[in-house]
Amino acid sequence: MGRRKVLALAAPVLAAALTLSACGGGGGGAGQLPKADTKAGVNDINPQPDDKIKDGGTLQFPIDSPSANWNQNEVDGNDVASARLSNTVEPWVFVENADASLSSNKDIVSSVDVASTSPQVIEYKINPKAKWSNGRAISWEDFQAQWKALNGTNSAYQVASTTGYEDIGNVEKGSDDQDVKVTFSKPFGEWKSLFSPLYPKELNSDPNEFNTGWVDAPKITAGPFKIGKIDQTAKTVEVVRDPNWWGKKPHLDSILFKVLTRPSLPDAMASGAIDVADTNALLDAITRYKTMQNVKLRQAVAPDTVHMTLNGGQGRILADQKLRQAIFKAVDRQGIANAEIGKITPNPPLLGNHIYAQGTKEYQDNTGDLKYNVDQAKKDLDALGWKMNGQYRSKDGKELDVTYVSSSTPASDDTGKILQQQLAQVGVKVTINAVPTADFFPKYINVGNFDLCTFRWIAGSTPMSGSKGIYSLDLQNPANVQQNYGHVGSQAINDAFTKAVGELDDTKRAQMANDIDKQLWDIAGELPLYQLPGAVATKANVANYGAMGFATNPIDYINIGFTK
Repeated sequence: MGRRKVLALAAPVLAAALTLSACGGGGGGAGQLPKADTKAGVNDINPQPDDKIKDGGTLQFPIDSPSANWNQNEVDGNDVASARLSNTVEPWVFVENADASLSSNKDIVSSVDVASTSPQVIEYKINPKAKWSNGRAISWEDFQAQWKALNGTNSAYQVASTTGYEDIGNVEKGSDDQDVKVTFSKPFGEWKSLFSPLYPKELNSDPNEFNTGWVDAPKITAGPFKIGKIDQTAKTVEVVRDPNWWGKKPHLDSILFKVLTRPSLPDAMASGAIDVADTNALLDAITRYKTMQNVKLRQAVAPDTVHMTLNGGQGRILADQKLRQAIFKAVDRQGIANAEIGKITPNPPLLGNHIYAQGTKEYQDNTGDLKYNVDQAKKDLDALGWKMNGQYRSKDGKELDVTYVSSSTPASDDTGKILQQQLAQVGVKVTINAVPTADFFPKYINVGNFDLCTFRWIAGSTPMSGSKGIYSLDLQNPANVQQNYGHVGSQAINDAFTKAVGELDDTKRAQMANDIDKQLWDIAGELPLYQLPGAVATKANVANYGAMGFATNPIDYINIGFTK
């Protein structure tokens, strides 16, 4: 739960907006979203009690791509599509609420208690009814195996993050097999982020199984649904009720996930091919959903943020921190935000924080001196020895040419074109490499095959845990990327994160996080851009689903259904 999920960029810009003064803000319009609550803590899901919901039915649910890996803890499985699939069939110890708080999942754990604070000891009592699909009871051994796989001591495990697990000293059996005692070697404040999702020891006990064993399908499950059919040709995944599920029976008979392109979703909704759809801030989609009969547009503040990552890895052209800072100053973030979502949410505020989303009480703008300033960017580039040579700059015979990798979604393509024009004004050449959406993360971003890219982070309810693996850098083993795709960091930032995640006081931890954020601006590895409005379209008769706010890890699939 601690990790953020990655998602390709989405929102489109009009061709006319692809100018340096691009401005899509202002004025009302068919695609403009109504004003919504600006604080986290609400969602818009058509809440309905059980007696108002039909028994049965199939929810048709679109996703961007097939699952890259059904193991979310493996680096390629850390995307939204993989999570939405996996979370229907795998257990979570803690689940998110709309207000960003966390609650223990009584279907999996009967109780979770802080048994000691010095040392920090957490005791989990597993629900005695909880069992895996192979018939084995969920036990302390599953917790232990997950800790060993994710604590960073075995580099053969290609993990998305070691945060929290690396702070555990021991996981052991308590009074019986369903009693788990987790003892921390050093304090970890956001401990509720751990073991969610929980995977069976059969997955975590072997690195090869962990890395590639669940690429095609999950082999062992323990959720309200189980796999019905995976159709690689049709690019669909059907999950069906699991009769062995011991908890509350889902309202739905099944969920049919369909891989569809984002621009095609309004047509699919109109034809009845899907029942729900993220709007992804697509102007055309929002305009159409607002006029469709029997379709509701739902909206809530969500931790869905867009940023630009710069690859500062060894040997890359952007390895120089001062060069990255100069590029920050050359990017007109407001122009990009206006072009991307200004027609939907006029005059969108810029995102000024790497760790906290707008709407949360901890959020503050820490941008500092790295604001848009073309003249200063030019001076900085001159001082770095990158001199104008024709249209672009060069140094030591090398042209200042950076590659922007696009995910081939409308916003990713168009943001690349805007960046191309903006950076050209200071003499930086941007070459756009448009790649298939399904290849964007595994073949380019995850492996550092880019100079610039833009995508979305979907944050969770434990922001420090979600951020540590993104902004810390393994200085001894650069291949251990976790989620730091830009390979930018420092020992000072590493140390600050280590201290902050160990702070048990929430208020003090938030202040430490904002202090870290100021360092993240200075090191210039990731440029926050804007936050997407959390708008989702659903058929009018869909109950208990819509704009989930912060309650997405996992989505409450059990209570979703169709009204009577």
